[in-house]
Amino acid sequence: MDIEKTAKALKELGHVTRLAIYMRLVKAGYKGLAVGTLQEELEIPGSTLSHHLSGLASAGLIKQRREGRVLYCVAQYEQLDAVLCFLRDECCIDEKLQTDDGDPTELKQG
Repeated sequence: MDIEKTAKALKELGHVTRLAIYMRLVKAGYKGLAVGTLQEELEIPGSTLSHHLSGLASAGLIKQRREGRVLYCVAQYEQLDAVLCFLRDECCIDEKLQTDDGDPTELKQG
């Protein structure tokens, strides 16, 4: 994952309503939830919900599928993992972890 995609995902998750929507979809699992159910549970007007879902979809955080007349939203866990891994992989990258015997697993005490 590159920095632009990560920034887009974090931007979308940085809004309270979108984060609430995403958290609800994450809890729902791989089957997802109907848009109507999201609207009812989170008490969000339809046009507002549509706007927020569009942002989450454009960041790759959710996908939508239609079954007959019902539109379902499903969290894309791989995208969430990619965002988290991007941040985690950069953690402490500049530190040089060396012990007296050259073992990189322990921080050298000084």
